[in-house]
Amino acid sequence: MRLPILVLHICAGILGLLSGAAAISFRKGSRQHVLAGNIFVVSMMGMSTAGACLALMKHQMNNVFGGVLAFYLVTTAWATARRRDGKTSSFDWGALLVALAVGTAIVSYGVQAAKTPTRSIGGVPAGMFFFLGSVALLSATGDIRMLVRGGVFGAHRIARHLWRMCFSLFIATGSFFLGQQQVFPHWLRKTNVLFIPAILPLILMIFWLVRVLFTKAFKRMDTFYRTHEDRAALREPRASGVAVFETWAPRPTGEPK
Repeated sequence: MRLPILVLHICAGILGLLSGAAAISFRKGSRQHVLAGNIFVVSMMGMSTAGACLALMKHQMNNVFGGVLAFYLVTTAWATARRRDGKTSSFDWGALLVALAVGTAIVSYGVQAAKTPTRSIGGVPAGMFFFLGSVALLSATGDIRMLVRGGVFGAHRIARHLWRMCFSLFIATGSFFLGQQQVFPHWLRKTNVLFIPAILPLILMIFWLVRVLFTKAFKRMDTFYRTHEDRAALREPRASGVAVFETWAPRPTGEPK
């Protein structure tokens, strides 16, 4: 029973790393980006589910909660990109409960780890527990804010999608490049170069958040992240019955519509 789950975990993890790197590399909003992103979501769902099951079999509850957190982040990121501005559903309420439960559990493990002589549990330092737990609780705070406001809008919707995707990719890269260093040659481990691909998603996450929230780039990107319903609303039927599509290029400031 454990072997098939392990194979699924490994295969989904490899596919998730490749598709995640592709989604970051492709132009945002392009067909290639959307396709790679969808593959990444499915891969991360499979990897996190299989990883949580394996950890549960080994009674490694810290890894169980880590798998649940990765599953939560990638699914909520996907849902954010798929829906229109100002939309919520019962899914968001369920996701909020998951984030609160996982965040509380991870922080409690951090407290337990801080009380041990080694300041760790299962080789995971207390600081990492507090870090991941804080991310989960901050995500829950974002969910509450979204539900109170009746949805998320504009640049904040794009930022919510981007940071959750990037952080779920960070969980995958950190688990592989740092958590499985034994699969790499000894000389490579001595150079500490494995930290670069492990933390690269976090660096890219900060870059995109700054670009989306504090520059005018989101005005162009917002059209890329419109849903099918939003794009369909831009169709203007003519007398001939042929649908004409507007271009996606943003209008310069002050130009009449």
